[in-house]
Amino acid sequence: MKKRAITRRDFLKKGAGLPLACAFIPGVFEGKSQQQVQQTPKVRVVLIRNKDILDDKGKPRYEVIEKMMGEGLCELFGTSNPQEAWRQMIKADDVVGIKTNVWNYLPTPKELEDYLKKRVMECGVPEENIAIADRGVLSHPVFQKATALINARPARTHHWSGMGSCIKNYIQFVPRPYEWHGDSCADLAKIWFLPEVKGKTRLNILVMLTPLFHGIGPHHFSKQYTWPYCGLILSQDPVAADATGLRILQEKRKEYFGEERPLQPVPHHIFLADTRHHLGVSSPARIELIKLGWQEGILI
Repeated sequence: MKKRAITRRDFLKKGAGLPLACAFIPGVFEGKSQQQVQQTPKVRVVLIRNKDILDDKGKPRYEVIEKMMGEGLCELFGTSNPQEAWRQMIKADDVVGIKTNVWNYLPTPKELEDYLKKRVMECGVPEENIAIADRGVLSHPVFQKATALINARPARTHHWSGMGSCIKNYIQFVPRPYEWHGDSCADLAKIWFLPEVKGKTRLNILVMLTPLFHGIGPHHFSKQYTWPYCGLILSQDPVAADATGLRILQEKRKEYFGEERPLQPVPHHIFLADTRHHLGVSSPARIELIKLGWQEGILI
């Protein structure tokens, strides 16, 4: 089911929270009429959910991840089977770095990592030319030679950036990540233009299986503030993926707290990635959101 075009008014009412939206959305439309914005070619984002993705212990089922990824990639790339989608992304002579996230409370699921490696190998890439890593990627021999990157990480609140996002997941590609924490990590998108990563990312996966929608402090985690959303967000545009995930987190916060409660700090690195750095698209009016699978409690 494809979502209709969302107007600016819709976004201010339903999107990432009124204060946040009012702060950043005007920049998206600067110099353009509403009609011009709606006529701009849209970036495709696929949100796919499956209520059976988690077993009774909360562990992802590999076979369901495989099914979700296959269906989502076919929709994202407009192919009749997942193999065709993968062939559009990865060639046999690529060196592939799969950038994940190892935060122990909410890491990239091992089942997803295994799936990604398997599919890359099926594209003809030798195992020695594939690596899965988070910290230490700058010194990792495969990542140093990488011609293609796959970016996969869970969505969560974050003490410095407001939201742990696909954009932020590349902070390990700089030697001193702490230097990028200023102004709520406003300029994280600049990392995506460094030689180590520029133009290499073939797929972004924002993992929304059990997102963390509220936190206090730099390393806070409470299962109370997670929920089984059972989703994956797929896009070739990291900004569009993150903006979509952010809207879901904000709606969950509104549902849980019973009022508008924007994330603090405001995750403006997502919107500035669009309006300041031109990495991708953040406005819902410029995103073609395709929703597949389980619709109950979708929040968007």
